[in-house]
Amino acid sequence: MRVNLFDFDLPDENIALRPANPRDSARMLVVNANADPVLSDNGVLDLPDLLQPGDALVFNDTKVIPAQLEGLRTREGGVGASVSVTLHMRVDASRWKAFARPAKRLKPGDRIQFGHTGETCMLGTLDATVEARDEAEVTLLFDLSGPALDEAIFSAGHIPLPPYIAAKRAEDEKDKADYQTIYARENGAVAAPTAGLHFTPRLFEALDKRGIERHFVTLHVGAGTFLPVKADDTADHKMHEERGYVSAETAAALNAVRARGGRIVSVGTTSLRLLESAAREDGVIEPWSGATDIFITPGYRFRAIDVLMTNFHLPKSTLFMLVSAFAGFETMHAAYEHAIENGYRFYSYGDSSLLFRTNR
Repeated sequence: MRVNLFDFDLPDENIALRPANPRDSARMLVVNANADPVLSDNGVLDLPDLLQPGDALVFNDTKVIPAQLEGLRTREGGVGASVSVTLHMRVDASRWKAFARPAKRLKPGDRIQFGHTGETCMLGTLDATVEARDEAEVTLLFDLSGPALDEAIFSAGHIPLPPYIAAKRAEDEKDKADYQTIYARENGAVAAPTAGLHFTPRLFEALDKRGIERHFVTLHVGAGTFLPVKADDTADHKMHEERGYVSAETAAALNAVRARGGRIVSVGTTSLRLLESAAREDGVIEPWSGATDIFITPGYRFRAIDVLMTNFHLPKSTLFMLVSAFAGFETMHAAYEHAIENGYRFYSYGDSSLLFRTNR
């Protein structure tokens, strides 16, 4: 499909720079092409009443790490240059793939020194070697490994806010809490699974009383989620890989939900992409671990997910393509037009939507 089919005009005033306070006070647009009306305005706190006892919510429990690192490149001859990298996928205990700016300053064999603050580690530095470079992406081999590397990254790095927020304001202390779900536990994400930012203890309590299950999967969201689609046709776009896993326990629980007639409700596109990667053709979810680059566009046949809770996405983005595949191309264009006209807040810190899979 032509990428420009997924374009729309979004006024700057609809872009949220801070989350709702409290988190669960955000608005939520319900979109159901199989119902009348197709669109209805609600709030996140209405979620328990919009679902049925026996349904199951699936959350991504990845935890955002301070993956933005500022460093100094050195090479033989003493020539130095400032560089900025955003870690986006761990390769092994000591290696990360990262996006670099400006990438043209780096080549294999270069050394980069990060975090000369005196706080990063005993030596006061976090050093790495550039192993490979492919356009703007580099593979970094750090001198540290495992937990020692994790500790150094947490000391030297800072949270890479989405570019549409970072372009308007600097990161601050509030973002360290705001840009993390309350149930985050598995370190490794560069970006938050933002649909989950709306959940609070009182919302969990209300869901429990309604008889709605909670299950967790892990997909470490990469910086590739913010990359623009540069191709003119979706068939020519290459997705970046993201690593995750679905445990045997979670797979069995979700299959039991489906077997007894309950619905699987994905909290966020990350949970959806992971479960669709783990599902067989017949919809059975299997234990799964690895990297996925699944790219969902209209025409895709969903196997595992019945309902999707997600924020509002960028024009011409892979995520707007995904929701258009899930809830209907025309329906989602109408939903976004309604959201813009009615002042819904877009993107990572914005409002939510609850999408029911179209039968069309």
